[in-house]
Amino acid sequence: METTEIEKISAPAVNRWVAEEKPFILIDTLINDHFKAIHLPGARHACVFEVNVLDQIAAITTDKHARLVLYGASEKSMDAAVAAEKLEREGFDNLYTLDGGISSWQAAGYPAEGESVDTPPLPERLLALRDGTYRVDADQSLVEWAGHNPNTKHDGTVRIKKGEIRVKTGKPVGTFEIDMDAIENKSLVGDESQPVLISHLKSNDFFFTRLFPTATFTINSGTPRKEPYVSAPNVDVQGELTLRGVKAGLSFPATVYQAIDGTITAKARFDLDRTRWDIIYGSTRFFEHLGMHLVFDFIHVDVKIVAVKKA
Repeated sequence: METTEIEKISAPAVNRWVAEEKPFILIDTLINDHFKAIHLPGARHACVFEVNVLDQIAAITTDKHARLVLYGASEKSMDAAVAAEKLEREGFDNLYTLDGGISSWQAAGYPAEGESVDTPPLPERLLALRDGTYRVDADQSLVEWAGHNPNTKHDGTVRIKKGEIRVKTGKPVGTFEIDMDAIENKSLVGDESQPVLISHLKSNDFFFTRLFPTATFTINSGTPRKEPYVSAPNVDVQGELTLRGVKAGLSFPATVYQAIDGTITAKARFDLDRTRWDIIYGSTRFFEHLGMHLVFDFIHVDVKIVAVKKA
């Protein structure tokens, strides 16, 4: 079944339908917490983001000719439109979406119901970091790595010992210490070669942790993007990584989120050219006739940072 454009209806028109007692079912398509906080009077609830949204609709009505008015958050949010498309594909043929969502209803001055009508939830669409100093939670933060050669992949973790993020005018800077001597391997768990690999990684061939047990990364600038969507890379990080006694610049995009309680979570994924830090073992840039000792230059890195605001 091909979908057609769903008709939009204005807030004043819906209000007239209510006054005229015109038969229709008003359905809020947002998450349950938002519905509890604020919703249109008389609205039923079916969250478009949940897998069983069609079952939720079926609990409201099974009449596919019933007049349904679906609404979401605002003109920027596609929640009601997506819900309407799902229902149209299921054979519902009398569908409307509230133009501008609940925002347009409030802007028109019509009443709403819920637990937090005067302070509705923020949209959480764009990143807006709150100024302050944040301590890195080492237990929740982690660096995952993966190295490759033509036939094999090895992966594992290193722990972040400590760190601090400072936010000023919405821009983060900070410093992190990484415990290279605690490097772990996951790909060879239970294999007798695992301790051999870990020993090799700690040796002078790679990270030389006897002399350089700690790596340090300093964020010199964290620049939010023009439209810093929370669900996408939204901050461009520029800094310096000191590894194996060598300091070199390192830049990458990060996806940063700040929860209502102030906790900052940042995630980043990038490729690290280890040879820039004098880790040249197995690199064909520096050696010939490597055979089984060939190792690709780039290390794949996944970083998760969790930081809580200092009192």
